[in-house]
Amino acid sequence: MTAILAIHAHPDDIETLGAGTLALLAGAGHQVRIATVTGGDLGSAATPPDETSRIRQAEAARAAALIGAQYRCGGVPDLGVFNDDPTRRIVTELIRWAGAEVVITASPADYHPDHEAVSQLVRDACFAASVPNYRTGEAPPLAAIPHLYFMDPIGGRDRQGAWTVPDFGADVAAAFETKRAMLACHVSQDSWVARQHDIPDHLASMEAWTRRRGRDFGADLAEGFRQYRHHPYPRTPLLQELLGERLLAPLAQAPRAAS
Repeated sequence: MTAILAIHAHPDDIETLGAGTLALLAGAGHQVRIATVTGGDLGSAATPPDETSRIRQAEAARAAALIGAQYRCGGVPDLGVFNDDPTRRIVTELIRWAGAEVVITASPADYHPDHEAVSQLVRDACFAASVPNYRTGEAPPLAAIPHLYFMDPIGGRDRQGAWTVPDFGADVAAAFETKRAMLACHVSQDSWVARQHDIPDHLASMEAWTRRRGRDFGADLAEGFRQYRHHPYPRTPLLQELLGERLLAPLAQAPRAAS
């Protein structure tokens, strides 16, 4: 059994970008934990921030429970995530709490500042998590730096609109209904995504993206990932090995722009 942590900025980010893979891994008997750095407290025009955060964390916990995963929130304010020492300690504690051997997080370049800040924080916190004298909370330091992977950015593009090419993918067709059910737990986001992002149906949008990414791998439905391999982070393909027959290699002539 491998300990896996998926950590992103807001409730529903992970469900949109990586829940199919997490469902596959949980179904194979691995320990999956899910964390968000914020509670998404600004993700509503109908409720005040404290209530919005409470609602969204409850939705995230219900989604995680569908695959037998525990959920935890770092409690950092929405649109208030920065790569500083106090926040790094919060994120390091989440990684230690999960006892993570594999960490899957946000893309380094994405449309949202919280997404980009979380990606940097998690990268640095993976290094810090095995430093015994870097004090965080009750969780003990890790024995080693975990394997680090990035999910796709939302829509597969960075802030400048450049297309992001994944190293590999996961065939999530067998877990897609679970992925859909996990995202459907985030009921509070129906009206918010329609208002803020002009997406009238975020479940349909998620499916369209998962099918779009699948075409890069010659599959019906896929999620894409990149591995961070710089020194001294692990370079062995642990997540790829855990995916087994669900692992997908990009097509030789995979498109470099959305179609």
